[in-house]
Amino acid sequence: MDFADLSVTRTSFTWGVKMPESLHDDKHVMYVWLDALLNYITALGYGKDDANMDFWPASVQFVGKDILRFHAIYWPAFLMSLDLPLPQTIGAHGWWTRDGEKMSKSKGNVVSPKEVADAYGVENLRYFMLREVPFGQDGDFSQRAFIDRINSELSNDLGNLLNRIIGMSGKYSEYEIDSVNVEKYHTKELEAMNKVLDSLDGYMKEMQMHRYLEELWRLFSIGNTAITEHEPWVKIKNNEKDAALATVALVANILAKAAIMLSPIMPKTTATIADALNFEINNDSYKSLVIDKGILKLFNIKKVPPLFPRVEEPLMPEAPNAKPNPPKEKQEKTSKKKEKFDSSASFDDNLIEIGQFFETSLKVGTVIEAEEVPKSKKLLKLKVSLGENDTRQIVAGIREFYSAESLVETQVCVVANLKPAKLMGIMSEGMLLAAKDEDGLCLVRPEKPKKAGTPIG
Repeated sequence: MDFADLSVTRTSFTWGVKMPESLHDDKHVMYVWLDALLNYITALGYGKDDANMDFWPASVQFVGKDILRFHAIYWPAFLMSLDLPLPQTIGAHGWWTRDGEKMSKSKGNVVSPKEVADAYGVENLRYFMLREVPFGQDGDFSQRAFIDRINSELSNDLGNLLNRIIGMSGKYSEYEIDSVNVEKYHTKELEAMNKVLDSLDGYMKEMQMHRYLEELWRLFSIGNTAITEHEPWVKIKNNEKDAALATVALVANILAKAAIMLSPIMPKTTATIADALNFEINNDSYKSLVIDKGILKLFNIKKVPPLFPRVEEPLMPEAPNAKPNPPKEKQEKTSKKKEKFDSSASFDDNLIEIGQFFETSLKVGTVIEAEEVPKSKKLLKLKVSLGENDTRQIVAGIREFYSAESLVETQVCVVANLKPAKLMGIMSEGMLLAAKDEDGLCLVRPEKPKKAGTPIG
């Protein structure tokens, strides 16, 4: 194989590092990439007697994709010429666009990371950037997408789960959590949790941070599903306190282990979670709770403020071509109209005429088949009989609260005259009625079995 020399000096410009006087050459200056790349090791003192080269080589060296050639070809050549070890891995990240367009000062759509961090929190921003885009690919920044992840994944999945455990432990055990019966009642959940934990390191080593976080979030799904399936509040009423408290302790341990694995990305947030669960995130807790698969034994949980308050509207100006939420003035006018209609009304929703209600067709349906939607942690695909010749296919976001098997041969209430729509490419021909609060989600069902297709109203 033939190799070409790489010139490290230039004569076409005068700015740059001059050649040593001993070379008697005032026409050449050092090429900037030679000087710039050497900063990685000269910053450690390379070339001096007191050099501290313990930090070299780098385990991973992150660079932008536009300067990969300099770091993957030139830089290794420089190091080899000095008989120095090479970085173990070079990772090249992509670029960011905004609302689908390349950022440009002339367009006025440049995103300031500091502005975003000041508005939404630096840890929320770090989570979004690592979760939104596969490493190495270009990513798109959208306030709407950012807000969706804050409200859905951070607030609902994580923050609400911690609030539920704090609330239930306060009601059932005066904030004391004892894990003594967790293995007795929750073998299935413990196995699923450990399987997720065992998979995480592999994603991080491959720099698949989005997959790392996607898998990590399965732990919160396991916790939320356990609460829904085991219904601690029902067990308390039925004098099954040990089983109820075992579920609370299970979820507390899931939160503790998840906090440890999330700490490199959201250190302050997870420190708050750890403080609430009365432990510290450090090497010892990582070894005992994650590596050795131990659990927190007996401890008192603390109340903490909501980790992720919901974001109801954008906190920053939108990009020129973005589709913003309705102007605040319009929202205020709508609100004033409600007040003008009846200032003493205590209704939570907009009032409608009786005729509008009857435009909605609600029917009792019987679930014939149910299965999980691949690549979705929230969706189930159901075959539902409404007393028609054919069954309806309905896609419902209830997987975190109901298993597919538990729904077969049960009855549900269906909005039957919705226009069909696609969810993740799957046609859905209706919608299930459900109620959701701090204790989770439950389907609205008929009190007694009814013939499929029975109208509701």
